[in-house]
Amino acid sequence: VQLVESGGGLVQAGGSLRLSCAHSGFTLDDYAIGWFRQAPGKEREGVSCITDSVGNTYYADFVKGRFIISRDNAKNTVYLHMNSLTPEDTAVYYCAAGVWVGTMNYRHFGSWGQGTQVTVSS
Repeated sequence: VQLVESGGGLVQAGGSLRLSCAHSGFTLDDYAIGWFRQAPGKEREGVSCITDSVGNTYYADFVKGRFIISRDNAKNTVYLHMNSLTPEDTAVYYCAAGVWVGTMNYRHFGSWGQGTQVTVSS
């Protein structure tokens, strides 16, 4: 299992970014892919997940209406479209794969990418 994130960077408040997670070694029929983030001094938190072959999606309350998770099966890539960004969204963003157990708790995801930094300036 391999996951590689890209697309992070510096953006002004109110702006948008699209993160990509290229994955290999498994199929989405068997695993969920989640986006997580970790800000300095804070615990890693779940942002959004896309699960199973149906493509059910889940969002943390703090990103609902602003972020959209999607996937391109032909490219083995999952995206996180982030809109209306605020400085509070500044963090390292990770994608991870795991067997979906109904929660975005990071402890249930066993395979992780290296992370990509997102910085939102005010």
